[in-house]
Amino acid sequence: MRKNIVAGNWKMNKNLEEGKDLISEINDNPDNSDCQIIIIPPFIHLSIANEITCNSNIAIGAQDCSANNSGAFTGEISAEMIKSAGCKYVIIGHSERRAIHNESNAILNTKVCNALNNKLTPIYCCGETLNERESNKHFNIVKQQIEEGLFSLSDEQIKNTVIAYEPVWAIGTGKTATADQAQEIHKYIRSIIADKYGNNTAQEISILYGGSVKPQNAKEIFAKEDVDGGLIGGASLKADDFIAITKGF
Repeated sequence: MRKNIVAGNWKMNKNLEEGKDLISEINDNPDNSDCQIIIIPPFIHLSIANEITCNSNIAIGAQDCSANNSGAFTGEISAEMIKSAGCKYVIIGHSERRAIHNESNAILNTKVCNALNNKLTPIYCCGETLNERESNKHFNIVKQQIEEGLFSLSDEQIKNTVIAYEPVWAIGTGKTATADQAQEIHKYIRSIIADKYGNNTAQEISILYGGSVKPQNAKEIFAKEDVDGGLIGGASLKADDFIAITKGF
């Protein structure tokens, strides 16, 4: 079911004690937000994060999962393990995983299926680089990422998937995507889903914006018709900023 979501991706930040303090600070804030709040810390924090938030509206997610179920894959974490730690969500296909670890859409499709098979909700990321945007290839890139990463899913499975659009060109580059640019690509993504699965299904899917959302621009971005929240990076590392963003609806 489509809902407003604010997910905080900590990336590779916060040691064990720092992470515990940040989760506690967010958890202790009176929840008057109109969205599902998700905290997505590094793997070492997952168990304690679930313990701290067990009686709240906050859900916990992981930053990645393996394309394999088990076995001799040193350093990998399976979807089953993530689920056993109490998580409900997992990011798949983040732009940094695509760029640094050369993860293909085919590999990401396997990860999405593993997540769904273990009753985790995948947050599937898509988005174009600066060169692809300036070459006017952004629509084709996003379409290919979605088709190859998600279109093997059944109607029921796609309804249990969240999509996050990341304008890679607007993350840490000094360039800023406008709320209208976010709406344009989100509307396009929803149309791609509608063409494959029908408009009713497309209207049930949450599509998040992952382009440097801050307390100052959250309301403007979240007000757009096809933007259902944000995948937050740096601002999720400061409790006050993250909490302010969750109240942007």
